[in-house]
Amino acid sequence: MTETRRTPARHARRRGLARYVAGRVAAGLLTLLAVSALVFVGLHMVPGGYADLLAGPTASPATRARIAADYGLDQPLPVQYVKWLGHAVTGDLGASLGTGVSVTEQLARRVPVTGELALLAVLFTLVVGLPLALLAGLARSRARRQGSRLLGAVAMSTPDFVLGSVLVYLFSTYALGLPVGGYVAFADDPLQNVRSMLLPAFTLGVFGVAILVRTGRDAVAGVMSSPHIAAATARGESTAHIVRHHVLRNAAIPVVTVLATYTGYLMGGAVIVENLFSLPGIGQSVLNGVSTRDYALVQGTVLVAAATFIAINLLADFAYGVIDPRVLAEGRR
Repeated sequence: MTETRRTPARHARRRGLARYVAGRVAAGLLTLLAVSALVFVGLHMVPGGYADLLAGPTASPATRARIAADYGLDQPLPVQYVKWLGHAVTGDLGASLGTGVSVTEQLARRVPVTGELALLAVLFTLVVGLPLALLAGLARSRARRQGSRLLGAVAMSTPDFVLGSVLVYLFSTYALGLPVGGYVAFADDPLQNVRSMLLPAFTLGVFGVAILVRTGRDAVAGVMSSPHIAAATARGESTAHIVRHHVLRNAAIPVVTVLATYTGYLMGGAVIVENLFSLPGIGQSVLNGVSTRDYALVQGTVLVAAATFIAINLLADFAYGVIDPRVLAEGRR
């Protein structure tokens, strides 16, 4: 009898979970569609189109018109967008206008570079940021709390290109043991690959540590000031037990949120850092594509970056439900 009663409830939970997942995925696809349209229109509205750059300033209007026709750029923007989108949903992102090489092929070479950079930056952020966030949130000394705020503000206010430029100068001038530029693929030399990625990963990771410490510190401090923590303390529970069983889970959701946003930003391509350290990632690809009006390359790269960002945030949404089932229950209503 009990099992019979449980079965409809289990089916209802599964249906609710399916609706929750379907709703999040649908919202993600609509967001991706909107991003693709905005990027497509915005890129084509930049003064000086591809035909103008290719023909040169002294070319006649007839020459520019012929070039535009050869590349299909003379058609109305809605027509160009629909054609490009139709190919994109099948995995065909077109070919680079400048090189004629498939955009998919170029991304297959560049995405692993940006992915490795993002992974190392996130690992640095977690290894350094999580303990510091916990210590700052548990700190009872006002000097320590103010010190963590000051260091976090300095780290967040320092632009990536400033920190990266300082590192490039120091390590190239004084030969401090790590290479500046000269990317080496992991398959060619794993050790040299990691060494070439440490400085750019550190440059990006400092900002990640700063936002993680600030978010985690406030989340931990908020949980520690709640009534049930005071009750646990009154029962004689140790600080370590309170942190493990009460603080970590309750403070995890804002930390997961900021990590998902930060990781999506990294996978979108840290354009300045990749160019500063001469890394052949998707950030460098976007910058080169915009400067040469390589529409297919920029559109394909941004589409992949946006899809990655949306996927990471979807995973974060599902992680909320694992961390706190009440979040998943509210999302199904």
